[in-house]
Amino acid sequence: MSTRINPDTIPDLLTAMQTAQQNAQTAAQQVSTGRRVNNLSDDPAAAAALVLNNAQTSQDAQFQSNIGDLQSKFQVADSVMNSAVQLMTSAISLGTQGATGTLTDSNRQQIATQVAGLQQQMLALANTSYQGTYIFSGTDVTTQPFSADSSDPSGVVYNGNSAVTTVEISPGQSLQANLPGDQLFANSSANVFAALNDLTNALNSGTGIAAANTEVQNAFNQLNSQRVFYGNALNQLQSTESFLSQDTVNLSQQQNNLVGANLATAASNLSQSQVAEQAAISATAQILNMPTLLNYLS
Repeated sequence: MSTRINPDTIPDLLTAMQTAQQNAQTAAQQVSTGRRVNNLSDDPAAAAALVLNNAQTSQDAQFQSNIGDLQSKFQVADSVMNSAVQLMTSAISLGTQGATGTLTDSNRQQIATQVAGLQQQMLALANTSYQGTYIFSGTDVTTQPFSADSSDPSGVVYNGNSAVTTVEISPGQSLQANLPGDQLFANSSANVFAALNDLTNALNSGTGIAAANTEVQNAFNQLNSQRVFYGNALNQLQSTESFLSQDTVNLSQQQNNLVGANLATAASNLSQSQVAEQAAISATAQILNMPTLLNYLS
């Protein structure tokens, strides 16, 4: 059996050199990016799965942003409601004190002044804004929700609307994003401002104090029950945020499994490819410098 020797090895060496260069470039890219899939042709199936992974990661990020915005606004609103409940507690105390039969008219009028002050504080709370918009105006967030109006029986009028909005916080899960001020402070069944105004008038006149105290107590109960919305919403947001955070971690791990490069292997491949490239270059140079038959005939 005879062995055939290729008289022209240059094309093979050039091919080997190109292959080594390509392998070195691929390995270098993997080392620099930390990914084994940097082009669709590297692994079409993994690249397609990565598109879906990135879409879900982006969606989770948007949900987390929505949650962050709601949490901040709800925390402010919950704090406002806590202060409002405390004001009503003070009003109940003052009303009880004002109903004492031993008080003089002057004493009751002094208490009436304090109750009127509570109404002004309540008005300021009800007009609380967050990031340049009013929290309790319904969806008309650029309009100040409440304003003093002595011609109104309650002493205060509502300028917002009764509309509510919802925000999506996870796939298929939305949360009501606001409570209108007329539901919280000026409810038809128990108007906080009307109760405080009626108590002020009753104390000033010395009549109807008991009925006014009952009205204040009912307004307190209504306000306290509405306040629960924010506590429940904040708990729901916290639970959903925890779920999304874990999902983000899972997606990151999935992404790494799909396209992440083994850096030790990539570095080894880079080194080997560089050695192979240098070997091919050296071999080509040696062959090109070898004497030919013409050298001997000349």
